[in-house]
Amino acid sequence: MTDLDKLGTAVDEWAATHHEQLVAVRRHLHAHPELAFAEFETTSHLEQRLRDAGLAPRRLYSGTGLVVEVGSGEPVVVLRADIDALPLADLKDVPYASVREDTCHACGHDVHTTVLLGVTLALAELDALPGTVRCVFQPAEETVPGGATQVVAAGVLDGASRAFALHCDPSLPVGTVGLRTGAITAACDRMDVTLTGPGGHTARPQLTVDLVDALGRLITDLPALMSRQVDPRAGMSLVWGAVDAGVAANAIPQRGHLRGTVRVLDRETWKDAEALLRSLVQKVAATTGAQVQVDYTRGVPPVVNDPRSVALLRSAALQTVGPDGLRASPQSMGGEDFGCFADVLPIALARLGTHGGGPELDLHRGTFDVDERAIGVGVRLLARTALHALAADAGSTPSGPSLRPGRSGRGHRR
Repeated sequence: MTDLDKLGTAVDEWAATHHEQLVAVRRHLHAHPELAFAEFETTSHLEQRLRDAGLAPRRLYSGTGLVVEVGSGEPVVVLRADIDALPLADLKDVPYASVREDTCHACGHDVHTTVLLGVTLALAELDALPGTVRCVFQPAEETVPGGATQVVAAGVLDGASRAFALHCDPSLPVGTVGLRTGAITAACDRMDVTLTGPGGHTARPQLTVDLVDALGRLITDLPALMSRQVDPRAGMSLVWGAVDAGVAANAIPQRGHLRGTVRVLDRETWKDAEALLRSLVQKVAATTGAQVQVDYTRGVPPVVNDPRSVALLRSAALQTVGPDGLRASPQSMGGEDFGCFADVLPIALARLGTHGGGPELDLHRGTFDVDERAIGVGVRLLARTALHALAADAGSTPSGPSLRPGRSGRGHRR
């Protein structure tokens, strides 16, 4: 058994021993969800647990979210979890249901946070880590712009070689891990279009600007035109989510609105998406005579998994769930602000299977829940990934592994 294997085995033992404590943490977080940039109680809860383990977490400058390091020296590997919840009612009849009205951990961030806390505490009990593991408990993943942009701007990733994260996947059975090289999630921008005209009577559309007709042309023509301006392999789509105009059947309105999202799998195409769509909106609107205003909000970039980082995840997953537990993860057109980390360093996101049987409990629904056995799988996967990455980026395998008995944890202190 290599030194790396011994370190991984020590993590496995820690995860098994502390399963009930981790489940309790997850249930506490699930019952006390907090929205983006308001995760003060969550941050305090994590901070206290880390300090009790002898670690020295520091808050991000927004006041929520934490950074804590375990080990010392180079290389530095980043692990990230998101800590915010969604503005949804918790519809589950469970003892740990949300106690906060219209706020719910419906995307699994409570699991992500618990997993990273477990990884931090487990690694803190290992001797002679071959470098530093920087654990980032990130706020505000569910907003635009989100917490990842603040993490990057604050220099939290400086000096690190690569970053890893995982995300719950209710389509995968517990005990499995989904991996994919390249784009795994899409960029997601928001586009709001406002059309204006003089209004008029529906009996005489030739005397005014038929604003509803103009909206209809944008709704149908814009996605079609866009598809002929962009390489199909870029995976770019425009889908309208809201349209609003008029109040009377016989009156042509003076104002109308369209709101939709633009999603792109290719990072380079995403950079030019705003300019392209603004141009196309103007061209289509010009044929109708309507005045147009476009409000375009750049959201999150695609998460494009680095091949070398995925290989490290794969090695860790093989040791965690075995070859039968590996799955090829499909691309998702959903957004995830972990992609912002790729502005600084190579990244890789894995899918953590959470389905324990019965009906599939989909993300972003008030009924979402997980099989809590996934927590231990996540701890073992991320911890082993960090160990593999440290060894690979240092160019050597670690030495002197052991789990110090009787110690609650030690790590690099700032």
